[in-house]
Amino acid sequence: MIAEILEDAKLHMDSSVEHTREELVTIRTGRANPNMFNGLVAEFYGQLTPVPQMATISTPEPRMMIIKPYDPSSMDAIENAIRNSDLGVNPTNDGQVLRVTIPQLTEERRKEMVKLAKSKGEDGKIAIRNIRRKGMDQLKKLQKDGDAGEDEVKAAEGELDKITGTFVSKVDDVVAAKEKELMEV
Repeated sequence: MIAEILEDAKLHMDSSVEHTREELVTIRTGRANPNMFNGLVAEFYGQLTPVPQMATISTPEPRMMIIKPYDPSSMDAIENAIRNSDLGVNPTNDGQVLRVTIPQLTEERRKEMVKLAKSKGEDGKIAIRNIRRKGMDQLKKLQKDGDAGEDEVKAAEGELDKITGTFVSKVDDVVAAKEKELMEV
């Protein structure tokens, strides 16, 4: 039972790290990255549809992306979704494709993005600590119900603390990598 609690905690903590990584990918840097459109949706035939499901997104140059819709009638919807988003980019429509030029970030904007990245990283660490708390509660309940001895629970709590530390440092590494990427000129 203790092993199941620890394994469950590891699994949830790992998904928290992945979620944090996915959140950080959407933060715009000075380079073209198709993943920045992952959270963007456009109305298509009355349904909100993610832009990556509506078009092919390629990066022919480091600071330019080309978005080619599968259905040409969705061009305006995708263009409006990008224009109205908080990405800070302005697509140009040539009738066949949308060209998105990624402007160079100012120093001030880079610092704002770093703050945002750290905030998302902190959210990930909070989620990991909440998983730890839930695991600790389950371990205490096991001890209280008499299903595990005090020594077993103490050892498991120590193991859970080590696991938590490992995953918190993974989040820190992901945030540090994003910060380095943002501060590159």
